[in-house]
Parts: sequence; structure tokens; C-alpha cells
Amino acid sequence: MGYWAAEAEAFLRVCAILFLVLTACLVAMDTQTKFIVYTYAKKATFRDLNALPVLVYVDGAVAGYNLLQLSRCSVSAYCKREIQSPLLKNLSWVHFLLDQVAVYIVFVATTAATQASLLAVTGSKAMQWMKLCNRYTRFCVQMGGALLCGYAACIVLALTSFLSAYNLFRLYSPSKFLQLKSKQ
Repeated sequence: MGYWAAEAEAFLRVCAILFLVLTACLVAMDTQTKFIVYTYAKKATFRDLNALPVLVYVDGAVAGYNLLQLSRCSVSAYCKREIQSPLLKNLSWVHFLLDQVAVYIVFVATTAATQASLLAVTGSKAMQWMKLCNRYTRFCVQMGGALLCGYAACIVLALTSFLSAYNLFRLYSPSKFLQLKSKQ
């Protein structure tokens, strides 16, 4: 991987980690309490919707994975040369596939949380689910911001995955199908 590619990958991974941690923190720390009667208080938390704790766990796990990959990128950028290994092709495939899985899992978790949150906004008469956002406005606004950060993390992770694909397929010959480039 070239020096510029290592720096770009490191920058994208730092951005992804920041967006993922921001999303997880905004979701996990989002609470709002409303007093129904002077002695009875109802508290809205992220645990009220089953998709939101899953989003927190997925974002935390993918942020940890990106932190590990960031350490690998930092070593490559610090050395200013490509680390040669006989397993370079296999490791490139593993990085590419794990980056793909990370993008898809974060996208699925964020979309599921968005769909569940949409029920909190609109309600459902058929399932007797009342609207929550007309009572817990701050909670819903903060959750919306967290979901936007989650989608921003998906975009950054997709760009990181594109860079992984570039790092993988540059090893192969452009003229011969699935054959490595010859050593020069």
C-alpha cells in the first residue's frame, strides 16, 4: 500500500471510529423523564426499543475493529513502506471481507434502529403503539441526531471498504484473471 493510501485509510478509520463512538454514546446516554402525576415519573431510555441496544453493541464492536485496523495502518504509515509478507494476499482478502461485513452490519443496525424509531414518531393503531415523540421531544431529537451520525459512519466505512478493495485488487495482474502481478 502506498504512503498516501495508508494515510487516507488511517484518516477514514479515525473518522469512522469517531462517528461510531458518537452514535453509541448519543443513543446509550439518551434519556428523558416526564412526570405524569406529581409522584409518578415515566422515563424514556434507549432500552425501550429493542433495536437501540443492538445498535450500541454493533457500533462499539465495529469501532473496536476499526481501532485494531487503525493500529495496522499506523504501523504501515510510520514505516513509510509496505510491509511485505507471504500472506499479504490472504491478509488483504481478510481485511477486505471484514471491512465489507462491518459496513453491512452497521448499516443494518442503523436502519433497524431508524425503523423502530419511526414507530415511536408515528405510532401504530393496529399494534396499539402510541406516539412517544409528542411527549419525549428531546429524546427523539437526540435519537435522530444519533441515527444521522450512524449513517455518516456507514458512508465513511463504505469509503474505507473501497480503499480495502483498492489495496486488494492492486496486487493482481490487470491482464490475467486472478493471477498475482509478477515480481519485478
